[in-house]
Amino acid sequence: MEPRGMKKWRPFATMPEQYIGLKEMINKQAEVAQPVLAEEQMEQINFTLIEALHTNKQVYLTYYKKGQCITETGFIQFVDSLGNLFIFIDDVFELKNKMRLSELIDVRFV
Repeated sequence: MEPRGMKKWRPFATMPEQYIGLKEMINKQAEVAQPVLAEEQMEQINFTLIEALHTNKQVYLTYYKKGQCITETGFIQFVDSLGNLFIFIDDVFELKNKMRLSELIDVRFV
């Protein structure tokens, strides 16, 4: 006779669809609407982006993506205000990220 080992009773794990549905419901409850920025806030973000680009200072970027406000640290590499995009290099993986300026919520120096 062989020992059972560590087996736990998982009565609800037989329906993985239920877990997927519950996870989707929880994620939808955590979603927030995209904040609307005032004209002064957009100008301040623009000035901070340009200063960070020219001085190569590290910044905190807060942006809106798929119902969530995400904050990352990185360096600004390129800003195109006419094309409504900018490129930043994140601090963790040093990857280039291309984003729209309209997705930005806040930019602050580290």
